[in-house]
Amino acid sequence: MSKYLDFDIEKLHELLVKKEITPVMLVEEALERIKEKEELNAFITINPNAIEEAKNLGEVEEDNLYFGIPIAIKDNIITKDLRTTCASKILENFIPIYDASIITKIKEAHMIIIGKTNMDEFAMGSTSRTSYFKAPHNPHDPSRIAGGSSGGSAACVAASLVPFALGSDTGGSIRQPASYTGIVGMKPTYGRVSRYGLVAFASSLDQIGPMTRTVKDNAQILNLISFHDPKDLTSSNKEKEDFTRLLGKDVTGMKIAIPNYFVSDIVNSEIKDAIYDLISFLKQKGVVVDFIDMKYLDKAVYLYQIIAMGEASSNLARFDGVRYGYRCENPTSVNDMYERTRGEGFGSEVKRRIMVGSYLLSGKNAKLYYNKALSIRDDMKKEFDKVLKDYDFILGPTTTTVAYHLDEGLDDPMKSFMDDVLVIPVNMAGLPGLNIPLGKNKENMPFGLHIIGNYFEEAKMYQLASFIERNFHHE
Repeated sequence: MSKYLDFDIEKLHELLVKKEITPVMLVEEALERIKEKEELNAFITINPNAIEEAKNLGEVEEDNLYFGIPIAIKDNIITKDLRTTCASKILENFIPIYDASIITKIKEAHMIIIGKTNMDEFAMGSTSRTSYFKAPHNPHDPSRIAGGSSGGSAACVAASLVPFALGSDTGGSIRQPASYTGIVGMKPTYGRVSRYGLVAFASSLDQIGPMTRTVKDNAQILNLISFHDPKDLTSSNKEKEDFTRLLGKDVTGMKIAIPNYFVSDIVNSEIKDAIYDLISFLKQKGVVVDFIDMKYLDKAVYLYQIIAMGEASSNLARFDGVRYGYRCENPTSVNDMYERTRGEGFGSEVKRRIMVGSYLLSGKNAKLYYNKALSIRDDMKKEFDKVLKDYDFILGPTTTTVAYHLDEGLDDPMKSFMDDVLVIPVNMAGLPGLNIPLGKNKENMPFGLHIIGNYFEEAKMYQLASFIERNFHHE
């Protein structure tokens, strides 16, 4: 089998321009790889028109880096005429009639959407085991989780089924599976990427981002999907920039903060050792590294539960069997239709979160819980702002452990939240967060480094990430 999809975006573009390969060859290779690795369960829907779309592209555009290259899309991003399920029974047969704004951009760049990737149902979870279509598997060890909620996107990039994929991140859902599968995953600054056409989970936290094998590829995909979108009222009106512009630049003199909480007893010792190795390496390269105390980090999971579940209960009210999606059979009344449609259509984790969220927002509870959580969230944001005034970055591990087995912790609803304990604070503050591979443990399972930057400083984060990617190798 050909190995073109193992190349980065620039090499693929070069081969396409030289006519050594064609978009059809890349699509056929991707489909072949997906079939070969079917047991990974990375995809929910394959685009049946992918080969036809590749054939219809015409001449390669030399000035278009993305032309003719396959990409996978998380199944909560709306794609016109291509099934979008959010990994839920309630949307099992939903075919959208419009594209998300970033899908329009991808199509304008003449990329080929190869299919929609598996995920936690409505992005609620951190293992992708809540998927109605069963969990995706980790390419490094198929008996283990790929993480979540963007588990399918992480698995298909890590297994080189496609060179890159899009995920979404509400409380770590790009970065955590990226860490578990050994790839690069960016949650951009809130507002950096349009959410128009992303099926909402928690609107004040959700953000779409790229998942790739290399830092440079990640920056180049962010170049494509980052723009001001008048259809999204939270979209930032920033000037277009090139996120690759600082790659290869020196990191001497950079200042990095390591919160003590990020290297506390909650983190596995092998991962901690790798972080300490990296700190020594960075210091040798002229980087200033300080350990600091930060308030509220240990409260982030509880804040997330209140805010995310409250917003989810409101956002998921639209799935009622009236307009689209699943509807129960032979309802006896409108109320019966609502109850049975939602009861039969949603999985247990989604129902749990809707019920908790509805309770949190009802009557005096809204003031007692939700408003209080928003107030503490604002304090947490100020704490990050204070640290990032003095430091370029905040660093730590992305996850406390490596990916665990698919049957582990199934009866512990709290476990999935604690999987995201190190990444949730970033969503709370709306900051950008980037996972890059850091090393592997004794069982050869990958784990990642988490780089937190200041608002809209993704280019600077890629600068540091690329330097570490090129020069640091943890043994």
